[in-house]
Amino acid sequence: MLPESIPTVTVRGRFLAPDGQPLSGAVTFRAPAQLTFPAADVILGGPVTAQLDAQGQISATLPATDAPGMDPSGWSYTVTEQLAGIPAGRSYQLLLPAERPAVDLADIAPTDPTKPNYLAVRGDSAYEVALATGFVGTPAQWLASLVGPPGATGARGATGSKGATGAQGEQGVQGPPGRDGAPGAVQSVNGKTSAAVTLTAGDVGALDLAAGDARYVQPSGIPVTSVAGRTGAVALTAADVGALASTARGAANGVASLDGSGKVPAAQLPAVAAATLPGTWTPDDYGMRSWAYDLGADSRTPGDMPSEAGRLYLVGVPLRAAATITKAAVHVMGYDKPNSTVSAAYLGIYDKNLARIAQTANVTASIPETHNVGGQMAVFPLSASVALAAGSYYVAILIKGTGTTVPYLAATNWGASATTSGAKAADINGVHRWLQTTATNLTTLPTTLTLTGMADSQTCYWAALG
Repeated sequence: MLPESIPTVTVRGRFLAPDGQPLSGAVTFRAPAQLTFPAADVILGGPVTAQLDAQGQISATLPATDAPGMDPSGWSYTVTEQLAGIPAGRSYQLLLPAERPAVDLADIAPTDPTKPNYLAVRGDSAYEVALATGFVGTPAQWLASLVGPPGATGARGATGSKGATGAQGEQGVQGPPGRDGAPGAVQSVNGKTSAAVTLTAGDVGALDLAAGDARYVQPSGIPVTSVAGRTGAVALTAADVGALASTARGAANGVASLDGSGKVPAAQLPAVAAATLPGTWTPDDYGMRSWAYDLGADSRTPGDMPSEAGRLYLVGVPLRAAATITKAAVHVMGYDKPNSTVSAAYLGIYDKNLARIAQTANVTASIPETHNVGGQMAVFPLSASVALAAGSYYVAILIKGTGTTVPYLAATNWGASATTSGAKAADINGVHRWLQTTATNLTTLPTTLTLTGMADSQTCYWAALG
């Protein structure tokens, strides 16, 4: 939200097909450069893109083009419309003075290519200027104030003399026909008429790969003679300028729209025959983003191991793509109650530098009590979600209580003995696969840890992020 000291204008618009169905796409508003507002200590930069909603509507709140004290001043917005099914989107200039805090594109956007490509909104009237400079009164009183007293009658001038009218001359001989004119110049390009035409990606129905300044300086005296070898009213397509058409979105070898996690939506992926699907379970099959290893990858001893009360275990988990993480999970077999008790239990996330970045609340009451064969995946929500970049992270497991079976968690030995069996101490991100603290008296997750107080764990617990 912009500071209140910066005047703004809300621009709305609605785009429908001839049959009344809402269109989809976006409208981009681009200022000529970074805008500086010294009084508000703010610098604004970059375009504003408004996506059409399900009703084909857009709404964008923009700084007024006549904001006081703004640097630079005397500029206009470049508006570019990129609508699905309309390959030649419009591009035009727009002034948004603070006098009108809300405007609709249907009232001001050009529809006739012969109209000027620069739209202005009315400024102050002379009466409004008078009010701003101290005049007090109604418009009628202000108009009356403009009429002064009658002036003195001037002296009558002398009568002028009337000159004689000359005789009409004879018509001259018709001259020879002139030479043929030069070939006609281009009259317009994609609806634009000027001496030098600059097309944007939106003008030819292409995706804008360079979000730079779309303004240009118009040279004088150099008319366009041809565009892509054509003359007359030229209309270019994406293929004419070596671009992929926006209508190719989702097609084979076309353009894909990534979702919020940076992935291609399933609806835009090519169909995969069932016979080609690999027989490997992934975290997505369990509603998770990543895990330490497939729970069914190794059924050898120990299979499940009890955690040691008060010792913090770290399980390395690779996150293949950026994601917002809301939960952590372990596989719990239960514990031997009443011979053992649990007084505190926490899961958390640490980065590769062993700094804590998220944790759960105390989940003691949610841990299954009965030790059973097979167990169950126990998923615990984080106290607050966290956006993580792709990389490697630690899932922290801390359980405080009494007894030696507090509780049993899924584990694997990855070899002939209960060790990491020669696996590299750390991955390419510097994250160990399993670590544990030397201390066994912890009751909460520390804010930071150091490798000095850690050792490679001999118990390879399972953990996941979701």
